[in-house]
Amino acid sequence: MVSMTLGSALNSGMRRSMEADPRVMLMGEDIGRLGGVFRVTDGLRDQFGAERVVDTPLAESGIVGTAIGLALRGYRPVCEIQFDGFVYPAFDQIVSQLAKMRARSAGRIALPIVIRIPVGGGIGAVEHHSESNEAYFAHTAGLRVVSCSNPADAYQMIQQAIASDDPVIFYEPKRRYWDKGEVDIDGLTGPVEPLDKARVLRSGTDCTIVAHGPTVATALAAAHAAGEDGFSVGVIDLRSISPLDLDTITLAAEQTGRLVVVHEASTFLGIGAEIAAAVTERAFYALKAPVLRVGAYNLPYPPARTENEFLPDVDRVLETIDQALKF
Repeated sequence: MVSMTLGSALNSGMRRSMEADPRVMLMGEDIGRLGGVFRVTDGLRDQFGAERVVDTPLAESGIVGTAIGLALRGYRPVCEIQFDGFVYPAFDQIVSQLAKMRARSAGRIALPIVIRIPVGGGIGAVEHHSESNEAYFAHTAGLRVVSCSNPADAYQMIQQAIASDDPVIFYEPKRRYWDKGEVDIDGLTGPVEPLDKARVLRSGTDCTIVAHGPTVATALAAAHAAGEDGFSVGVIDLRSISPLDLDTITLAAEQTGRLVVVHEASTFLGIGAEIAAAVTERAFYALKAPVLRVGAYNLPYPPARTENEFLPDVDRVLETIDQALKF
């Protein structure tokens, strides 16, 4: 076990994949010489060369379009989108080509491409640098959408995503890049969770919180605070946004009777809405309260000075848990 940051864990995971498979290559703006704006690819160009760690022009549509062409020729490209709000120029390539090629070819053509996207707020950034746009891609059939929340998962999940023959949108919580944790770099502590499996981080009897990516730490802090007040609150890390591990979520909802979903995106038509609908359909008679959601407000992301009022925090999660417990 090695202690490392989430960013370093991603770097180590990509290095391991590149060592194992010469078809794996990285593409993106400033990922080579600079090592990426968050230094997640630092040192990889020196080890693998400029032909496998490619500094691209500032053109997201071109990055993804080129990756699609490379995948058709047998490569396994990993594209970095520098910030979440920069992915929109590539949206057409992703939803019209990348997501549909396997179905269009009746399964004969796979596009094993990973698109890495630093996601969410909390770093005091300017406009277009703090988006939570996972619902766009989760709504698109043909894509896997995953979100890591800690260094151990970051290390394993990036390797699983690269090895997948499905195209994967890989969300990385940018305000957690510097969080440290223990990482099993040699795979000695037991079997690795499948990429589409949620993880129960904390068991509870009164309520369950479901979160992903940057809000998992918020959910754990809220569950701990609720515990100090005498309530038993569980926490589930989704890990996979599409497909959803509804079996794990539903079981927890049946056990506690109350479910609170937390994410940084607006609650309107967000992932929480899908979870609420699905769990209500599956476990209606076991629920003691409606499935409640905590998210950002249905507004464009605000200036950095006010983002702490915009993003879900521990107090807002606790208020929602109290609301659920009153039913």
